[in-house]
Amino acid sequence: LESLEFLFAKTMIFAIEEINNSMLLPGASLGYKIYDDCSSIPLATKAAMDLVNGPEGTLSDISCIKPSTVHAIIGMSDSSPTIAVAKSLGPLHIPVVSYYSTCACLSNKHEFPTFFRTIPSDYYQSRALAQLVKHFGWTWVGAVSSDNDYGKAGITTFMEALQNEEICIEYSEVIYRNSPRDKILKVVETMKKASSKVVVAFATFIDLEYLINELLLQNITSLQWVGSEGWIYNEYLATEENYKVLGGAIGINIMNPVVPGLQKFLMKFIPTNIPNNTGLESFWESTMNCTSAGEENTANGNECLGSETVYRAVYAIAYSVHHLFKCQSNQHGNYSCDMAVDFFVCLLYVKTLYFDENGDPAARYELINWQPSKEGMIKFVKIGVYDASLSSCSQSCFPGTRKAVQKGKPICCFDCIPCAEGEITNITGIAFEETTGILLVFFSLLGTCFTMAVTMVFLYYRDTPIVRANNSELSFLLLFSLSLCFLCSLTFVGQPSHWSCMLRHTVFGITFVLCISCVLGKTIVVLMAFRATLPGNNIMKWFGPSQQRFCVFILTFIQILICALWIIVSPPFPSKNTEHYKDRIILECSLGSTITFCAVLGYIGLLSTMCFILAFLARKLPDNFNEAKFITFSMLIFCAVWITFIPAYISSPGKYTVAVEIFAILASSFGLLFCIFVPKCYVILLKPHKNTKKFLMGKVQSASNLAGFPKNSLQATERDSQHTLPPPGLLRNYSYSGLLATSYSHVCDR
Repeated sequence: LESLEFLFAKTMIFAIEEINNSMLLPGASLGYKIYDDCSSIPLATKAAMDLVNGPEGTLSDISCIKPSTVHAIIGMSDSSPTIAVAKSLGPLHIPVVSYYSTCACLSNKHEFPTFFRTIPSDYYQSRALAQLVKHFGWTWVGAVSSDNDYGKAGITTFMEALQNEEICIEYSEVIYRNSPRDKILKVVETMKKASSKVVVAFATFIDLEYLINELLLQNITSLQWVGSEGWIYNEYLATEENYKVLGGAIGINIMNPVVPGLQKFLMKFIPTNIPNNTGLESFWESTMNCTSAGEENTANGNECLGSETVYRAVYAIAYSVHHLFKCQSNQHGNYSCDMAVDFFVCLLYVKTLYFDENGDPAARYELINWQPSKEGMIKFVKIGVYDASLSSCSQSCFPGTRKAVQKGKPICCFDCIPCAEGEITNITGIAFEETTGILLVFFSLLGTCFTMAVTMVFLYYRDTPIVRANNSELSFLLLFSLSLCFLCSLTFVGQPSHWSCMLRHTVFGITFVLCISCVLGKTIVVLMAFRATLPGNNIMKWFGPSQQRFCVFILTFIQILICALWIIVSPPFPSKNTEHYKDRIILECSLGSTITFCAVLGYIGLLSTMCFILAFLARKLPDNFNEAKFITFSMLIFCAVWITFIPAYISSPGKYTVAVEIFAILASSFGLLFCIFVPKCYVILLKPHKNTKKFLMGKVQSASNLAGFPKNSLQATERDSQHTLPPPGLLRNYSYSGLLATSYSHVCDR
């Protein structure tokens, strides 16, 4: 362990000398003091006080006021001493940058606001271990951890990660290097009696060593070990004897790239070059997994890698000093610096280079497997890589909520809480990616497809009696307007803009008036055709094809004028609604002029009411050539939908208002399409024998009686038939020319 700390110290010295010899800090150089905390919390705290206040190592009112003798601390190697030091120095705004403390608890910026690290948090390592266990299909495991902050936090996060993976923990035991032997024996007894054959050890190698020794004594060698970085890559632990217990172990190791030039620098300090330290050589080689026989022989062994995390920690400090100098120079010498506070602020800036918002680096690990070599040694074989950036800790927040970092966890893990008053999330309203938006778009396009299909059927059978009877010109215009009605609902989906706000209401108003105008025209034709029974009654000549077109045009043009007035006077526009909710802002379309909006809806309501009344009066006319009852039913649905829409629209702010409006458009459009056209398509496609003159002529007797014609009118002779029935040319030429016109024309022309 001492040689590991020795290597960390030499790596720091190498980085400092490299920085001082570069142009990163022109006119300045970094200095350093090195203390050994011996993995002791009291010694670590005392060393930190010595660094901050001087050799006396005590805090007083005066020492809290005077500048610190150091501006940052790099260390410590263990999480528990680091926690103590980081808490002590936090109020003084002195950064602590650790290269080896991995406890996830240190990511809590409320408790450790000035803590940073260049080694990944154990939170990610715990999740990686959980995924590793899941990968091999192990569902029944035991757990062992060091009895310190590193082990406790790591194994707790590991067990939490297993909860959603259907993996169970049979036992969880803690170990520590200074624990009495009877406590270690108790852990061994638990492992011996357990039925699980997989042990996950989140521990340091020095703690695990005592447990392995006892397992060897009792010959417990049939377990599969899964390890954390605290021991899985430790050469000192990987002996031939220990391999009997740990053989085939797999685990997580922190990726540690080779630092250019460090190998050559470290070779100056190998044990063989230091007098009176012959016993250090074997410990150096085993702990650091490198040869010390000389630089020329390193090709046959592993390079002394040192610690890239220490190297990065020193450079993080150097870059913060660089930005501090830059800050001062930008103020032309007029800026008075509080060195400690400003240095901490500059270190926050370096986050973009080394740290995330919790002061943690990106987490990438190697997957290591213990395998025997031909020489009888134990080698660490890399079998994979785990990249925490490819996984997700928390799901995305819904609209109206924001991210809140979970206590003690990295920034990737968050809770979703309501937005504060005056704040807004960047995803609002009904979106095309949202389930509600997808469904509404689907039904809009479905309605358009149905309308096009009906149009094709009517177009193909346009010369048949049923199509002719249903006033084909108005029918095709009605189908065209229904297509526009379905499509206009798409303008309501998505984030509001100036164009979408103006289009969604005006296009909706115009297309629905065009649709109702066509239905109204068809209803008037039905009434006129069946009520023109008196001799010499020429009422149909006042509502022929030209008059029908003009009527539809005038009725639609009135709505166009209303919408144009709306756009000119006060058009709809996107707005931020802060009235309905205090904790969120809703992006929606403001109506602009409420009066013109009410006029648009009121005009549609007036036409639909007129159409409903006229169709209701004509509902009992002959079935074979009467669509008035279908129009009546369709207008009943139409009116019911829009009457219900008004209170729902008023009481549903935000995206629910939009959803209600789209639903009303689609429901009323489907009602018109199905009620008016589906019965006709049914006869055309499935009952073709009813779509003939012969079938229709068989019903003329009942038709005349129901229409109010003289009882014996159809038995009239050719001489008086022209007086009791509408003139043949009239019904043939004036649009309502289908079933009724065909029958009457045949009678009058025979």
